[in-house]
Amino acid sequence: MKILLVDDEAHARERLRRLIAELDDHYQVAAEADNGADALRRCIETNADLVLLDIRMPGMDGLSVAEHLARLSPPPAVILITAYPEYALEAFEHQVANYLVKPVRGERLREALERLRVTTKAQQQLAAEEAPSAPRRHLSAQYRGGVQTVAIEDILFLQAEQKYVTVYHGRGKMLLDESLKTLEQEFPERFLRIHRSILVCARRLIGLEKSPDGGIFAILDGTDQRLPVSRRHLPNVRRFLRAN
Repeated sequence: MKILLVDDEAHARERLRRLIAELDDHYQVAAEADNGADALRRCIETNADLVLLDIRMPGMDGLSVAEHLARLSPPPAVILITAYPEYALEAFEHQVANYLVKPVRGERLREALERLRVTTKAQQQLAAEEAPSAPRRHLSAQYRGGVQTVAIEDILFLQAEQKYVTVYHGRGKMLLDESLKTLEQEFPERFLRIHRSILVCARRLIGLEKSPDGGIFAILDGTDQRLPVSRRHLPNVRRFLRAN
């Protein structure tokens, strides 16, 4: 099992390396990283089977890294490491295998690794081909040094603005560093494109409205905001409304 150690504190990585060295030869530290961006790069470079990932790091935190790792094909297993046990519940929403509380004890690490029993990359690839991965239930973004999360089912619409996508939901909005096209491909049954820069929640689309100047706008359940429908996408929107 090739393991990637990710922690912004060098002494924490050294402790994990020492604990792993005390285990049998089935475990090998393939690389280390001290930040989220470097962790993603080293994971791909080393083809790591498992990432031991600290949650609290400057910049991209562990939960965001875990979400990006889950999109790799096949993804590595992830065990989150935290000094804050209250993160445990949120951790499992990010498709992680387990979590460890600092300071990590050798016996607890051994139990977590033995329980994991990571399969080979070939076996993971075969499993991925035979069974489609579960879609994400949340979108997450960095916010004021932490992570802001919105459930997919709470999203009203998404709008591309410059380099980012703004996610509008029942409690406000969130800025997301993902492309509109990627989200449309990932959730084809959930969102409907009405404009080159706008995806709406399909089940909330309840009608169309014509403005005095001839423009067509979408009416969504849950918001008074009217969203422009482009002429290119209008026929498909009308077909959707007639069918539903």
